[in-house]
Amino acid sequence: MPGLRLNLDEQLEGIAQQLRSLARAKDRLQGLLSAVLEIGGDLDLPTVLHRIVTTAMDLAGARYGALGVLAPSGDHLQQFITAGLTDEERAALGGIDFPHGRGVLGHLIHHPEPLRVTDIPSHPASVGFPPGHPPMRTLLGVAITVRGEIYGDLYLSERRDGRPFDEDDESVVRALAGAAGIAIENARLFGYMRDSAEQFQRLLLPTLPDLTPFSGAAVYRAAAEPASVGGDWYDAVVLPDQACAAVIGDVVGHDLHAAAAMAQARNMLRALLYDRQTPPSEVLTKLDHTVHAITDLPVTTACLVRIEPPSTDGWTLHWSTAGHLPPLILTPDGTARYLHAEPGIPLGVDPDIHRPDHTHQLPPGAIVLLFSDGLVEHPDHPIDDRLRALAELAAAHATQPLDALVHALADHHPSDGHDDMAILAIRTPREE
Repeated sequence: MPGLRLNLDEQLEGIAQQLRSLARAKDRLQGLLSAVLEIGGDLDLPTVLHRIVTTAMDLAGARYGALGVLAPSGDHLQQFITAGLTDEERAALGGIDFPHGRGVLGHLIHHPEPLRVTDIPSHPASVGFPPGHPPMRTLLGVAITVRGEIYGDLYLSERRDGRPFDEDDESVVRALAGAAGIAIENARLFGYMRDSAEQFQRLLLPTLPDLTPFSGAAVYRAAAEPASVGGDWYDAVVLPDQACAAVIGDVVGHDLHAAAAMAQARNMLRALLYDRQTPPSEVLTKLDHTVHAITDLPVTTACLVRIEPPSTDGWTLHWSTAGHLPPLILTPDGTARYLHAEPGIPLGVDPDIHRPDHTHQLPPGAIVLLFSDGLVEHPDHPIDDRLRALAELAAAHATQPLDALVHALADHHPSDGHDDMAILAIRTPREE
């Protein structure tokens, strides 16, 4: 009986071990599935690459991780993304260039099969570590393939439990590498589409002409959405009567139709400005009638201003809005003020509804700032709060050159950044 009981205990222990192994396998599989969803949930390539490294570290219980991106030649690393290093360890490596694929790392480049090393210093390909490098003994390396070509290599080192990497670690990291290839390709495609959309948008927008005696600067930033061609537009020109006309507009929609409509409206408006020395409201009304008659223009907001030659009271700002945000005036004394006034309705609604005009005196050296709503809209904050934040930001940079000013506003915008944005700044001539 004692022997039978011992045999039964051994069998029960064996079953318990199998159940524990199954539970660990289930947990690891669940972790892998969660990891695949996580790395595929972002379309920013640097974020995706770093997330692949940290996710692999979590799955294998590794202390250190890195992803080496191959150069186009495929024979060395041109980028090296690391995770797990402490601030002290990073400081100790300060001034040392990232690995380019020599030694054991290079072995995986030239032999892209999964690599498990139990003692890095004794590996035949090892060339040692640079000064200040944290000690590493074990390594697990797996190649990442994108569209049938090796994109880079995923490296893990030092399991936290001190044991070498095993077959289970290799299997789960290989599975992750397969999903990583898809996530990388999606992020690369997203980046290509975003860059192409932004380049197309920029080709439709003008380079500001010589505005002497005024000075001007403009900047456009694309939306954060893939292939999201926006309808934001701007223009400025000195007219025959020596007034400077400037406009900012936003066609509703984010597609090629909106971009094409934006280009049509901008070109028509410039022709109307040269043809008619009339108040801004009448130019907008004529534009509304024209586009209504000859094209299918979506609803469009706009703010058109004329900075008219000085009289005894200085320069005169003459403006009219079509459902757009008001101009922001920055004066040399540091004041930032919005010109809130009765708005007209957007273009494309009813061209026969009357549009109001407004005037405001400008001192020499004043800046008229026009912008689209992508600069200030944020779903978590009221628009008035974001407008105040923009005014404070603009006032803080008002003494800079106009190009630096508009880029500072675009870089530090108070919006959520999910919409395209256009900014146009015009400065009246300074006193001589």
